[in-house]
Amino acid sequence: MNAVYREHADTVYRFLLAKTGSEDLAEELTQETFYQAVRSVDRFDGSCRITTWLCGIAKNVLLHHLRKEKRGALSLEEIPEPTVGSPEDEVMSEAGREIILAAVHKLPEPAREIVHLRVLGGLSFRQIGSIFGKTETWARVNYYRAKQITVKELEKNG
Repeated sequence: MNAVYREHADTVYRFLLAKTGSEDLAEELTQETFYQAVRSVDRFDGSCRITTWLCGIAKNVLLHHLRKEKRGALSLEEIPEPTVGSPEDEVMSEAGREIILAAVHKLPEPAREIVHLRVLGGLSFRQIGSIFGKTETWARVNYYRAKQITVKELEKNG
């Protein structure tokens, strides 16, 4: 399990960072994710990639945390948008960022999550593909299509 942690902890951390926008919370939830993975390792049947399995556990850990914090049932759609800065954030004004985030928010799933994982989470296309149980090329193509849709939405409203 130590080797699995060394190989996949950064991916799980970045996934959670993209979802939470908090480095401290992402670190805490990453630790909880691996604790839960150790407890349920006997349920990993190898039918998916280990990264996919770990990110599934991470989603459940995050949902449990949010339910505990808010004392209510939340869905994945209600997870707060990340607030971490990206290089694009430094270039854009607050108004520009709001317009772009609104356009990204209109994207269908999984395009929206792919954009968040890539731009806000800093994950590689290989890592994104692995999370979805797909190939690196699938992640690249879907990211490119999401960017095209976002640009068209911005041109329409701009």
